[in-house]
Amino acid sequence: MSKAKVLIHNNQKDIKVPVGIRLLIRRSCTAVLTYENFPGNAEVSVSFVNDKQIHELNSKYRNMDKPTDVLSFPLGDGGNYDKNPETGDCLLGDIVISLETAERQADIYNHSLEREIGFLTVHSMFHLLGYDHETSSMEALIMREKEEAVLNALGISRNTTFVEK
Repeated sequence: MSKAKVLIHNNQKDIKVPVGIRLLIRRSCTAVLTYENFPGNAEVSVSFVNDKQIHELNSKYRNMDKPTDVLSFPLGDGGNYDKNPETGDCLLGDIVISLETAERQADIYNHSLEREIGFLTVHSMFHLLGYDHETSSMEALIMREKEEAVLNALGISRNTTFVEK
């Protein structure tokens, strides 16, 4: 079974990161690797930012002059990843989550912040593994089905509260 080493950084001070979020993110990353039968272990970096910070990143890297909920910065190409020379773990990339936007979206979709962050993490992990919903409607459908399967396995499907396993 694949495991994810997840480095989590809180680069914003606007919103307190709820208890249990770090564990949820680690569980979400590992669940995606397991679902995808990823060969070996992996490292992922997850950073929390505010809307201003993610707006700047979105402008710089995607030429989109607006904030967004999450950005993914994959390091791999076609299933090939650099490896951490100390551990041999595959370096998947970086996930950047705007806590401000995640809070708003949790309210809009009438579910917990934990569920929203779980979804954003799972969504981004599929991007780090090479999925791209913006180039094909079929790939978007496949990606959405996989996301829901992983979220259901984690016990955080839509309109449910976070369940600690």
